[in-house]
Amino acid sequence: MMTSKFSSINPEKQERILNAALKEFAQKGYENASTNEIVKSAGISKGLLFHYFKNKKELYLYLYNYFADVMVQEFFNELDLSERDIFERMKTLMILKSKLMAKHPEVFDFIVAASMETAEEVKEILNNTKTELIQASYSRLFENIDMTMFREGVDIQRTINIIMWTLQGFSNQELEKAKKLNKGHHDFDEAFKEAEVYIDMMKKAFYKSV
Repeated sequence: MMTSKFSSINPEKQERILNAALKEFAQKGYENASTNEIVKSAGISKGLLFHYFKNKKELYLYLYNYFADVMVQEFFNELDLSERDIFERMKTLMILKSKLMAKHPEVFDFIVAASMETAEEVKEILNNTKTELIQASYSRLFENIDMTMFREGVDIQRTINIIMWTLQGFSNQELEKAKKLNKGHHDFDEAFKEAEVYIDMMKKAFYKSV
């Protein structure tokens, strides 16, 4: 695999290539991104880039997987899983997400752009990767929650599905808004306030008493 060659090169050069590719893909999307611009910005030759990645598609997918992993890892390092109230955990999730967005705006622009990508060459692979990533993240997110807080007779597994689908649907709606406004990240503060309203509604519906 070409990318193993890439992971063995010096970290500073790696970072230059990743950042140059990140900027180019985030700003122009998959089809319009130019590998000429990427190599110019990274200060390497085109031959060298294609020594590490066989083509633009391989570079793009490597980039997506790499940064998605970095974000997920950073996210779970910060998330306090000792908080066993599922809804408090959800609120922390929202706050953490906004902190990460502020810290890594270009990464978020790229990931948002990738989730709206329409290029046939990468669209299906991206969707499958995203689905796997979401499922793996959610299973960790709902680990070790306090079941005693739920009302008697509540079907907990289905309730968790409702919470998960609501948040996922909400995220998708926000992405659609960003897409219509044609910018990577719009004002997510409003969105987080709105998400809290949904979280509180679900809390009232499923918990014994709030």
